[in-house]
Amino acid sequence: MLDDIKKTLWATADKLRANMDAAEYKHLVLGLIFVKYISDTFAARRAEVAARLADPDDEYYYGEAAAEDLAAELDDRDYYTSGNVFWVPEGARWEQLRAQAKQPGIGKHIDDALTLIEGDNPKLKGILDKRFARAQLPDGKLGELVDLVSTIGFGATPDVARDTLGQVYEYFLGMFASAEGKRGGQFYTPASIVKTLVAVLNPHTGKVYDPCCGSGGMFVQSEKFIEAHGGKINDVSIYGQESNPTTWRLAAMNLAIRGIDFNLGREPADTFVRNQHPDLRADFILANPPFNVSDWWHGSLEGDPRWVYGDPPQGNANYAWLQHMLHHLKPSGRAGIVLANGSMSSSQNSEGQIRAAMVEADVVEVMVALPGQLFFNTQIPACLWFLAKQKQRTGEVLFIDARNLATMISRVQGELTDAVIGRIANTVAAWRGESLPLPSGEGGGEGSPATYQDIPGFCRSVPLAEIAQHGHVLTPGRYVGAEEVEDDDEAFADKMQKLTEKLGEQMAKGAELDAVIRQKLGGLGYEF
Repeated sequence: MLDDIKKTLWATADKLRANMDAAEYKHLVLGLIFVKYISDTFAARRAEVAARLADPDDEYYYGEAAAEDLAAELDDRDYYTSGNVFWVPEGARWEQLRAQAKQPGIGKHIDDALTLIEGDNPKLKGILDKRFARAQLPDGKLGELVDLVSTIGFGATPDVARDTLGQVYEYFLGMFASAEGKRGGQFYTPASIVKTLVAVLNPHTGKVYDPCCGSGGMFVQSEKFIEAHGGKINDVSIYGQESNPTTWRLAAMNLAIRGIDFNLGREPADTFVRNQHPDLRADFILANPPFNVSDWWHGSLEGDPRWVYGDPPQGNANYAWLQHMLHHLKPSGRAGIVLANGSMSSSQNSEGQIRAAMVEADVVEVMVALPGQLFFNTQIPACLWFLAKQKQRTGEVLFIDARNLATMISRVQGELTDAVIGRIANTVAAWRGESLPLPSGEGGGEGSPATYQDIPGFCRSVPLAEIAQHGHVLTPGRYVGAEEVEDDDEAFADKMQKLTEKLGEQMAKGAELDAVIRQKLGGLGYEF
């Protein structure tokens, strides 16, 4: 049911944008959805508190209070902050915005409402994007958009509302990424890739960090994983950084609507030059840096303490990102990074030497080759690097080749199914000698430990000495070999005889069809 609602909402919203660029329109739609959500959750919490104030058996019971006293009590903000609900001032509540939807000044009314909300919620200061008054939508379209968002029912309780809004928000982020093409992909990592990172890293407690967090998808999938396995999102602390100001705001809203406490730094900033978390040492790092960035270097980075394994080349940031992650990793921590395939084998400038140093230092744990066509914005083949300073299986690297495991969901877009993600995660857990946590629907807790074994064409555990023999190239296809083909025990000569007979039959049939086609065309006056 919710899937149908999401698709209907998107189709209508996309139609309303007329000729407006998707990159600009995105912020209007997501901003309005955010305001509707916090207004709905505020109203739901207000109704809940009102009921409890009138319930003699509840700790909130307010006795035989007069109506005006109850109304004043309902304005006590502690009731809302304790429930992880934003306070929405009267002039910013959705009912008022909807009532003014057809007015010419609706854009300014929305901007004013956002200003009021920011003023009453320090956590949102500088996050809400006040661009509605200057929106380049045709007359009346913004009001129609307000009416459309008004149809989104977020549920009767804050928890239900949060889950519904989260799904709608994430769906719209993905659809905007698709609509924007290359630019959209800069802030959105496809969910199946994020799920794979999260499933392999298994974040559960401690500090989770993403130094190029985009719209916050890594954090959202981490939350879903933790809750699915019986944990609590409050057991992790979220740290992130993003250089694009509008995307930084999207990430903050994406986390705020889910009630996730977060620290995205004081401001949007370049991770290399203006590191917002210099002293952070994380338990888990998940990241999808922009691929092969060529203009990342700054003179202040010369001799930076992050470059433990060698100075990264100034023309490509891939190995700067890898070393940045390792720098911010706790000794017992794990990192998962999405990079272009070239990072596994490139020897340009100093990349080969840095990769060799990392392999020999035994900080590379698992390498996964991904299928093509997973991303909205690029057909560059990608891979997953998993790093750890204290590996559970030292002296070896696990290689997984998942290049042929995608399921196409459209003519141009593929994804990894949950079954494929589970296969990858289970393989890594077995290799580490771990028990996979069971989803909460299966009782929570730990599952049974699995036994790892190499599978030709899919996975292989390779000693560091063998990797050195291959020039420290980390491409899984080089190590896992070819998939085993089941032998049907038929003799080669017999099989070839059958195949050549079949081919002869097909060629004869083809000749017959050629003759028929020539005859038909000749009858129409087309000889050849």
